[in-house]
Amino acid sequence: MTPSQRLDATFVALADPTRRAILARLATGEASVMELAEPFAISQPAVSKHLKMLERAGLISRGRDAQRRPCKIEGEAFAEASDWLERFRDIWEANFDRLDSLLAELQAKPRTMKPAKPKSAKSTGPKSRKRKE
Repeated sequence: MTPSQRLDATFVALADPTRRAILARLATGEASVMELAEPFAISQPAVSKHLKMLERAGLISRGRDAQRRPCKIEGEAFAEASDWLERFRDIWEANFDRLDSLLAELQAKPRTMKPAKPKSAKSTGPKSRKRKE
């Protein structure tokens, strides 16, 4: 899987609230499929499909402990997603800094312009009527 495909898979996996809840539970420690399925009103096969999606994205791994298949959270895919997002944070922070500077500059200048008068609704253009003499 290319880095771009892995990033896509990470964000697709994180887009689902059930998968995010599973990750939140795994952040506290390893858990079996049965333990992960417990709080949800969905079947164990449905939870297994969510786990496969998380595993394909590299967000979790599944081991084997006798008959138990404990799941645990993996950090590398999270780090890659965080790094990608962080680049955009830097861009937006720079944009906000420039906007703050511009706003401070505009506020420091004295106002020399008069506010524009609102135009009436019936205005049709420049007045070109001749004066009656």
